Amino acid sequence: MLRRRTSPVGKLALEAAYGALSAASPAIASSPADDASKDAQDIPVVFASRHGECARSVELQMALAAAAPMSPTAFSLSVHNANAGLFSIARGSQANTVAIAAGQSTVEHAVIEACGLLADGARQVLLVVADAPLPTLFSDFADEHEEPCGWSWLMQAADEHGALPTVSLQWQPIQPGHGTLPSANATAGAAAVLRFFLDASTSTLHRQADGRRWHWMRHA
Repeated sequence: MLRRRTSPVGKLALEAAYGALSAASPAIASSPADDASKDAQDIPVVFASRHGECARSVELQMALAAAAPMSPTAFSLSVHNANAGLFSIARGSQANTVAIAAGQSTVEHAVIEACGLLADGARQVLLVVADAPLPTLFSDFADEHEEPCGWSWLMQAADEHGALPTVSLQWQPIQPGHGTLPSANATAGAAAVLRFFLDASTSTLHRQADGRRWHWMRHA
C-alpha cells in the first residue's frame, strides 16, 4: 500500500535510502545481530529535496481549480516531509528525521544538517537526496538544468585511520557586486555533487548558489 502511494520522486528517495542501509556500515556490521537491527532503526535521517512533492501539489491545485474532488491521501502526501514519513512508517522507526529544502544549495545545507547531528552525538546519519525537474506548468521558472536524481550517503565523522571516502565542505559569502549568477543551464546541485563524488579523478567541486561559494573537497 505504501509503495502504491509513493510518487516517482519518492521512489527515487526511498530506493536510495534502503540501498544505503542495506550496505554494511562499520558501526552496524560490528554490532551483535540484535543490536545491529536496533542501530539501523536509530540512525537519524536527513531527506533533502529542492522541489519535493511539487508535482503532486500541482495536480491537487489543478483539481481544485476545476472544482473536482481532491484525494485526502494525495493531500497528505503533498507535504515536503511526506517521503520521510513513509520511510519511518515502513521501517517502524522513531529515529530523528529532518526534511530540507534550501534552493539551489539544498544538498549543501543537508550536509551541514547531517554534520550537526553527528556533532550532537549520532554515530551515523543517513542523508537522502532526491529531486526531479519542475512540472511543465512551472518550467519557465527553472533556474538550473535539472534531471531526475536520487542518491544517499551513510555518513559518519571523519576518521584519519579509516578506509571510508572523506569529503569536506566549506563556504564563503559572495559580496554584492562580486561574482556572477548561476546559469539556468548549470547542473543542479544534486546531480553535480553526485558526479563529483563518483569521479575519483576529481578532488574539488566549486559551486555558486544562493549568495555563497561552496567548496567541496575529497581527501585521500
